[in-house]
Amino acid sequence: MATAEAARPAAPAGSGREHVVVFPFMTKGHTLPLLHLASALAARHGADGGLRVTVLTTPGNLAFARRRVPAHVGLVALPFPAHPELPPGSQSLFPAFPRATAMLREPFAGYLASLPAPPLALVSDFFLGFTQRVASDAGVRRLTFRGMSAFSLALCFSLATRPPPAGSIEDGAPFPVPGFPESVTITKDEVPHAVAQAADLDDPVTRFLFEEVRDWGYRSWGVLVNSFDALDGDYAAILESFYLPGARAWFVGPLFLAAGESQEEDGDDDPEGCLPWLDERAARRPGSVVYVSFGMQVHVAAAQLDELAHGLVGSSHAFLWAVRSSDAWSPPVDAGPEGKIARGWVPQRPVLAHPAVGGFVSHCGWNSVLESLAAGRPMLAWPVMAEQAANAKHVADILGAGVRAGVKAGANAAPELVGRAQVAGKVWELMDGGGEAGRGMRARAERVGEAARAAVGDGGTSRLVDELQRSYGGGGGGRQREAAASAKPNVLQRATE
Repeated sequence: MATAEAARPAAPAGSGREHVVVFPFMTKGHTLPLLHLASALAARHGADGGLRVTVLTTPGNLAFARRRVPAHVGLVALPFPAHPELPPGSQSLFPAFPRATAMLREPFAGYLASLPAPPLALVSDFFLGFTQRVASDAGVRRLTFRGMSAFSLALCFSLATRPPPAGSIEDGAPFPVPGFPESVTITKDEVPHAVAQAADLDDPVTRFLFEEVRDWGYRSWGVLVNSFDALDGDYAAILESFYLPGARAWFVGPLFLAAGESQEEDGDDDPEGCLPWLDERAARRPGSVVYVSFGMQVHVAAAQLDELAHGLVGSSHAFLWAVRSSDAWSPPVDAGPEGKIARGWVPQRPVLAHPAVGGFVSHCGWNSVLESLAAGRPMLAWPVMAEQAANAKHVADILGAGVRAGVKAGANAAPELVGRAQVAGKVWELMDGGGEAGRGMRARAERVGEAARAAVGDGGTSRLVDELQRSYGGGGGGRQREAAASAKPNVLQRATE
């Protein structure tokens, strides 16, 4: 049996369940929130609280994790087995890489067996479905972590299990989401890609999700959501209905706030000089800069980048635009002294929190949404893929803390080009706001930011740890869930049979 390499020694073990094991999926976007969780648990419940926290990773991701958790968080590297379909360093191959992670089952089981006492809980990424089986065999509660909001998760699950009859929805006509409040509607063009794909059982991604993810995630003790009650609480019960009876959706975010300042982020030295550039604009006119970023994973066509450049310059607003360094694109227009295009690392959270920044043009990935709202910044929601259209709807239509770019980004949406005049108009709407409506939008964004900071102070992880510790006392809730797991069919599987 393969053995785990202790990359950083954990604190000595005690006699009870005082240990939480955190197992992220090995890509940056999935790993960072769980490193934040490990840091938050260690800060709130370690030392005097007696809780030990260990992060499991692989040798190739060890240095990345080591720089981002405090010294009293243990690190253990599980050897990643060789896989014939997976060259070294190929985490981007999907679904070959997630499938290969299932080969970590044996070293993971060996690690749990090596512990002097079973841990209090395992927190693992939803892609790592094999961990549910190992944790159940070891008598350990598993909590699934999903890097989406409760709103988007519940929406995806609802539409996947109760899709409208084929042909019953007119193009562009909004229809209600099953199980949601009547005010929540969606159009055919906003249906997330994963939902539309769920019916295609010949698709390799769909097969992987059914075989390795969905059934095991459904059996978990609960689901951790990187969000907070004021933002997502209305959708907790809907999300919980897709898990075993008694399972909870735990709001533990925003995790980057809960983690504090313990993480070293890439490029803390701001190589592009974004923060000094913002300092100059803040001194002249606070809140005057629009920040633009579509993240590091989203590809935007060169023609759209051209229109965006013209629109930003034509908006008469100062702008800071983070462009992917991998995009071979050159601006068709001079940005001028009030425009800055950065191709290197941009420290996004400090940028969003900077007094010069008044709004954020974003693809609406969930991490970016959280960072913007926690800073109290309204958003121009420009979704591109995945569940981003649902996030855009949440921000703009439900929270009223942003405006829509007017793009369609669901699985059924045809590609479209947003012209420069529309870009300039939407930036004006975001930054100048059109009177009372704009003031209300900005005020709502600020209130959500205040609620985010208050949520961290309320200590969502404390309630989670307390209930986990109580759950092993009588064991009733845990046994009920385990019994139900063998009797109740998987609702997601049932919907497509």
